[in-house]
Amino acid sequence: MSTTTHHTAVHELLDRARAGYGDVLDEAERDRIVDEVERALYDGADPAEIGESTIDALTARIERDPAYDAAAARVAREDYFRRVTGERPPADDDALAAAYRDSFREAVERGLSVDLLDERMGEYDLDRLADAIEPRRDELFDYTALDTLEQRYYLREADSEPFELPQVFWMRVAMGVALREDESEREARAEEFYEVLSTLRFVHSTPTLFHAGTTHPQLSSCYLTTVPDDLEGIFDAYKEHAKLSKWSGGLGNDWTPLRADGALVSSTGVESTGTVPFLKISNDVTGAINRSGKRRGAAAAYLAAWHLDFPSFIDLRRNTGDERRRTHDMNTAAWVPDLFMERVENDEEWTLFSPDEVPELHGTYGEEFAELYEAYEEAAENGDLRQYETVDASDLWRETLTRLFETGHPWITFKDPCNVRSPQDHVGVVNSSNLCTEITLNTSDDETAVCNLGSINLARHMTFREDAESHPAPDDVADAARSGGGEAGRADAARSGGREAGRAGATVSSVAVGVDGEVAELDTELFADTAETAMRMLDNVVDLNFYPTEKAERSNMRHRPIGLGMMGFHEALQLARVPMNSERALGFAGRAGELLGYHAIDNSAKLAAERGAYDSFEGSKWDRGLLPQDTLDLLEAERGREVPVDREEILDWDAVRERIAAHGMRNSNTTAVAPTATISTIAGTSASIEPQYSNLYVKSNMSGDFTVVNERLVADLKAEGQWGAEALDRLKYRDGAVGDLDLPGDLSDLYRGAFEIDPRHQLRLTARRGAWIDQSQSHNVFFPSTDGSLLADVYETAWDLGLKTTYYLRTLGASSIEQSTLDMAEYDDTQSRGGFASDGGSADGTREDSPADGAGAPVDRDVDGETCRIDGGDSELPTVEDPTCESCQ
Repeated sequence: MSTTTHHTAVHELLDRARAGYGDVLDEAERDRIVDEVERALYDGADPAEIGESTIDALTARIERDPAYDAAAARVAREDYFRRVTGERPPADDDALAAAYRDSFREAVERGLSVDLLDERMGEYDLDRLADAIEPRRDELFDYTALDTLEQRYYLREADSEPFELPQVFWMRVAMGVALREDESEREARAEEFYEVLSTLRFVHSTPTLFHAGTTHPQLSSCYLTTVPDDLEGIFDAYKEHAKLSKWSGGLGNDWTPLRADGALVSSTGVESTGTVPFLKISNDVTGAINRSGKRRGAAAAYLAAWHLDFPSFIDLRRNTGDERRRTHDMNTAAWVPDLFMERVENDEEWTLFSPDEVPELHGTYGEEFAELYEAYEEAAENGDLRQYETVDASDLWRETLTRLFETGHPWITFKDPCNVRSPQDHVGVVNSSNLCTEITLNTSDDETAVCNLGSINLARHMTFREDAESHPAPDDVADAARSGGGEAGRADAARSGGREAGRAGATVSSVAVGVDGEVAELDTELFADTAETAMRMLDNVVDLNFYPTEKAERSNMRHRPIGLGMMGFHEALQLARVPMNSERALGFAGRAGELLGYHAIDNSAKLAAERGAYDSFEGSKWDRGLLPQDTLDLLEAERGREVPVDREEILDWDAVRERIAAHGMRNSNTTAVAPTATISTIAGTSASIEPQYSNLYVKSNMSGDFTVVNERLVADLKAEGQWGAEALDRLKYRDGAVGDLDLPGDLSDLYRGAFEIDPRHQLRLTARRGAWIDQSQSHNVFFPSTDGSLLADVYETAWDLGLKTTYYLRTLGASSIEQSTLDMAEYDDTQSRGGFASDGGSADGTREDSPADGAGAPVDRDVDGETCRIDGGDSELPTVEDPTCESCQ
């Protein structure tokens, strides 16, 4: 194209992209961008290059206003549609729908012709499903989501360009998951599944999105294995790990059975080299696997805190020492029994053993473990054991947390809550969690545990009260999203949380969030509808899945565990105008957790009535009438102390108990909250249950770098007349914290970022949800301090609250600690754990709403390629690097 043609093309493209955003992208700004794009182009640039340059110019300005992101998304949608179909998307809805229907049929036919798709995909009534596609739902994606989908999720041939449009992608996933249904119902079920996916109410984990409907449908997320203590078994485990990684599975490997360094190998009469050399091999095997050509292999190794190699194990991720004893590409996790935490609390000694001399310890927990452990200690004192070491429990705990602070590893996970609260205590033991610490399933030499995940988007289930001021009604959601008019952030909130027009006539049964002045509620009827469909989809995955190993297939078909989780928790709170650091947030967490557990369990029982109970149901806690909330009482009994977590039942649990008694359960496990870093990006919401990292930052992943700005904050600042260059500079200076922006009312609390909310309060939120969840939650700890005693208090609080697992520890660099608005006086060592104040107040009722003076970009302590990295280099904004593993996400 000539320069004149470039000018006209870019001018017209921007005019289409800025419609409804004229207050930000006015004609003068449009002309400036046109000039900038023209300078970046050359004579002969094709439309794709014009689109790319225009997107670059718009995304470079996202920090100034969310309108630039919306405009970039429009350009990206138009450009991608043209590349797939050969034409620009028609403005007329009927013409657009017709073009979309043609593209859908062509995509299915092409996938079948090149052997990408299961041949049964061609047996669907494609005309009927084409008519069910809603092209305008493409507008629910922001730019980051669109780019992520194009880079990694759409179908493509080898290194060719992808050929699925966004709604074609959703329909392909829906069709693939519906292949489990009876032929007479497949189209109807595919339409039902498409509805919850395309409205972003529910999203499967990444492996399911990758492979649904394909010829090799590896749809499962996580695999958990136990490595046996013999040479043949160890190398068989390497082979299994490689096969599981090849098909996108994230691994959680239990290494506790291996004898310790110096233990006697009876067959050869020599001493064992212990676990570390074998872990080094596992690290290299995992790193060699490029899963599906889209991500690197990823695994987590678990070791019990009583293992004689545990002190060496916690050093595996250090950057100093013998490199032959380091595993920089492997995640590590400590498997901690209650007895150890009690010894730490009482300042007592702790004994380390080699598993070959204490074989019963690994398979026991609770009181039975404590009795055996003390018996082995007595045997050691009597000289009956060849190897053992006695250490101070507090010293080992302190050393473990020091390594955690330095390297982000080992993650702290608690063996006894995982087992005492497990529904499957009758058929085995939970020996580890998974790669992302939300799965707690039994493993053994004979069974590899498998879990299939998906998450409900809470933000999409928030509905606005009729009296809400200046907020679009649910029926106007799509129009609000397209127009960009009104208060941009709150209009987007309505778009994110609103119900689709097709359900607008339904009666709203809601859980009120907050008190006077709140504007959003959790629509429990819509949530129930989504959960019912999601549970069916996840159960289908069990039957449809391609299992890389026999042990994985045998285990999954016998127990049928699934993990329905949630994401968008913090966004939902912000839509409800409820600060995460408040007591009201605790109430919301409890109700959301109860809704999740209730509908997951109830629908599993309904599926059991239709399809039959899972094979190992008899004797399970379900069969014994014990639900997740009941197991907190069991944990209290085992510990002989209170677990301070509210579990008052609000919903009609008697009906659920009756249904289980009548029909059993279809799934041994039903709920687990995964990290969702990537699928929440696709859904355009906050990750999992986490607090929003910051109000302004750069997200970095395999698809590129993306600026993220909190649209609701921008809207509120605009409403107060505060948004502009000065406010932006202040946000940058504070690394996205609202700082001294002088926001009215409780807005400063509402927009606190992850490091501005007491980490113990975040643990309380997780504990309230966890009362209703039969597996666990992937809980990152955001710790804005460098004080080791305070760090110990956080993790001891997690144990006190009965949490099963924790995930990464996120920390700030010392230069940034003073920027946090967290009142560190709340960490008074004289306070009882679990007794800190809420609503941003300290224990004595005082508040600290403004951060102390200080600057400097934060640098995460877990600075490796698989964790959240805050790059303070030359970038003006902190950079958050997503984990490379996305099996659970």
